[in-house]
Amino acid sequence: MAKRLPILVYPHPNLRKTAMPVDHVTPDISDLVDDMVFTMYEANGIGLAAVQVDRPLQIVVVDTSESKDSPQVYINPLIEESSGLQTTEEGCLSIPGFFEEVERAEVIQVTALDRNGESFTRELGGLDSVCVQHEIDHLNGKVFVDYLSRVKRSRIRKKLLKAKAA
Repeated sequence: MAKRLPILVYPHPNLRKTAMPVDHVTPDISDLVDDMVFTMYEANGIGLAAVQVDRPLQIVVVDTSESKDSPQVYINPLIEESSGLQTTEEGCLSIPGFFEEVERAEVIQVTALDRNGESFTRELGGLDSVCVQHEIDHLNGKVFVDYLSRVKRSRIRKKLLKAKAA
């Protein structure tokens, strides 16, 4: 049975860890994927990286569907190509309550392993492209506030630390 995992909140230092590749999709990895999907849905998110649940592994789950019943799993994702630019408002389960404009590639081609360890390549645009780029950033120790000015980043950090202390 899948369980909800605690989500790290910025500026937790483990959000800055670089995720390690997954060598083999084992039953433990499958269980982690199930827990991540459950956690993402429970938190009303559209994407979650393993780093956000304090597992420094290259695993990302996303679901941008209206019905919230089409989870996509990307293990060891790699953006092979990107083109165009789009600016969209982003939020993050690790940065609750904050939404800011971020510029990212409009279309990406990503290769990864699925939940069964099978390799695939997918071309993504729009929200899917933004979401996968956002989650891959987490695997590299980057959060969306890193795209913001130092002043905005500092303000968000202070507000989240204050909320945690309350």
